[in-house]
Formats: sequence, structure tokens, C-alpha cells
Amino acid sequence: MLESMTGYASLKGEGQGHSWTWDLRSVNAKGLDLRLRVPDWIEGLEPAVRGALAKGMARGSVNLSLRVSRDDETGALAVNVAQVEAVLAALHAVEELAMHKGISLAPSKASDLLTHRGVMEQAVDETDSKALLAAITAQLPELLASFKDMRITEGTALEAVMSDQLEQVSDLTQQAAEAAEARREEVADTLKSNLARVLENTDGVDEGRVAQELAMLAVKADVMEELDRLRAHVSAARELIAKGSPVGRKLDFLMQEFNREANTLCSKAQSVDLTRIGLDLKAVIDQMREQVQNVE
Repeated sequence: MLESMTGYASLKGEGQGHSWTWDLRSVNAKGLDLRLRVPDWIEGLEPAVRGALAKGMARGSVNLSLRVSRDDETGALAVNVAQVEAVLAALHAVEELAMHKGISLAPSKASDLLTHRGVMEQAVDETDSKALLAAITAQLPELLASFKDMRITEGTALEAVMSDQLEQVSDLTQQAAEAAEARREEVADTLKSNLARVLENTDGVDEGRVAQELAMLAVKADVMEELDRLRAHVSAARELIAKGSPVGRKLDFLMQEFNREANTLCSKAQSVDLTRIGLDLKAVIDQMREQVQNVE
């Protein structure tokens, strides 16, 4: 079945004296773009989450955030030395810039540093961190299953819309074939008339050359090859949809081929009816291409 690249899932959990909230959402993208916001004090958490996400999806711009809080807020606090050094470096840069601009700044106090995010955090020993990591990552399958269910639901809706659009393309292709057949005699008469007029008004003309040129014009006016390719593209698109995700890239390429044949059909039309059908084809194909952009 098809999966959409649009999805959302959230989940709450608790254990090891902590509680947490997952937030996972994605939109369409050309490739797989994973953006994670998870606590860095839980060693090994980000690689575990990133690996699970990469295994569960092929395309999409994916944003995941995990907020973890300690149930017992009376626990011991620890200073995040790396964060303190980063804050100090930033303050130093600001002071140098202020001096360069001739601006006087009030001196910073150590207590001011404590207000910066990440400087103070709950102290967690290695044993607690490993147990917490296990408890949190154990919930990943449930989160991803919920997320995948939504993407499948969206994909099912996309499949219904695109199947209807493919049916429209098929019907319009048949109408184009009928319109092309109806104008066949008219095109042939026009070519014969042109040939006769050229031969009557040209002395010493190479009749074989003229016939060759007119034959080339007849080939350029023939749209059956484009119609055959459109039928083939409809069959290929239906097979891809039936195959299920990940087929978004192939469908996107196929939409380009659909559009190319519709453009050529319009350029060869030489009749109002065939031109109208070609424009209708282009409109449906453009709508279908918009839907394909969301297919994984």
C-alpha cells in the first residue's frame, strides 16, 4: 500500500523516576531529512532514535522531539560544564563586540550563568541513564507504529485520488484517439492538396523530394505514438501504485513523461477538438503530479 510522507504521532511514557513526551511529525521532501531534539544527557539516545527512524521510512522531512522530566524534582543538580564553557565563550564574544562599538556593559555575575538553558540539569548516574535509555527506546516501536498508521491512512486517500485521475487520463487518451481518427481524412486531403499545388507551380521540381517532405509532415501530424505512450504510462502508474511505497520517486519521474506526451500531443493537434483534449490532459496530469509529491 502507498504511504504518504505527511504524518504525525505523539506518545507519553514514564519509568525510572522520569516521565517523557514524544512528538513526531513529517512532511514531503526529496529525500530523508531527520531532525531530532532529544536530551543529550542520556548517552546513546540520539543514535538509537535516528537508527529506528531511518529503518522505518525512506523519504520525508521528519522532525522528532522528546521532552524528559524527572518525577522527583528534589534530586541533586549538576553543572553541565560544556554548556557553561559555551555560554562563557558567547559572553566573551559579546563583550569584545561591545568594546569595539564603544558600548559599556554591566559585568556578568556567576549567578547569571545559572539562568541559561542547559547549565544546570538533574544529576543522573551512569546506571540510571542506561536504565532510562532502555525504558525510553522500548517505546519507539509503539510510536513508529502509530506514525506509520497515519502515513498509510493518508497514503490510502492519495491512492484513491490518483486512481481516479489515472482513469481520467485513460478516458481523455481514448477521446484523443477518436478525435485523431476523425481528422485523419482531413489531414490526408490537406497534404494531397498541398502536394498538387506545389507540383503545379514549380518547374523541374524533384517530385520524390517533395513527397518525402510531405511524408515527414504527415509523420509529424500523427499522434498515435504519443497516445500509445500515454496508455503505457497509465498502466505503469497503476502497477506502481499497486506495488506500494516506496515508489514516490518513480511516480514523480513518470509524471514528467506524462507531461511530455501531453505537450507533444498539443503541438501536433492541428484541430480544435484535439487541442482541447490535450489541454484537459495537461490539467489532470498537473493535479496528479501534486498528489505524487506526497507519496513516499
